[in-house]
Amino acid sequence: MVDSRSPLEMRALRYLAQREYSRRELEQKLSFYARSYSSEALSNLLDKLEQNGFLSAERVVEQITRVRRSRFGSQRIVYELKEKGIDEHLIGSVLPYLAQTEFDTAVKIWQKKFDTLPGNREERGKQVRFMLSRGFSMEIIRQVLLQANEERS
Repeated sequence: MVDSRSPLEMRALRYLAQREYSRRELEQKLSFYARSYSSEALSNLLDKLEQNGFLSAERVVEQITRVRRSRFGSQRIVYELKEKGIDEHLIGSVLPYLAQTEFDTAVKIWQKKFDTLPGNREERGKQVRFMLSRGFSMEIIRQVLLQANEERS
């Protein structure tokens, strides 16, 4: 049996078989191979993949949130989703879950990396910068350090 799919569609399906892609990501990835196709053809292909359920922004949000939650704060995850071209309403739908687990995640990450209270201003700055780079807000970082201080006392 002969496959009626275009080489571009076959390539897109190979990418999607490996992991979830947002529409913007897949479009960027395919744009090099799509030079011989019109931009309308690429857009139609992406529409078709979405309609057939191969391309799903909801699954991308779910996957990124699940995989990144154990290592990053909400701000970093939201930034990554925006970079992938995910709609604001989908990002907004995952924010309650991220907010709910934010503090516990921050405590685990802090304990794994440091697990000792900063002894001086320099150490505190190092710990705060690390946690900020992981996408946690100053408020969450402050709460983590306060809790650690209370537990040590």
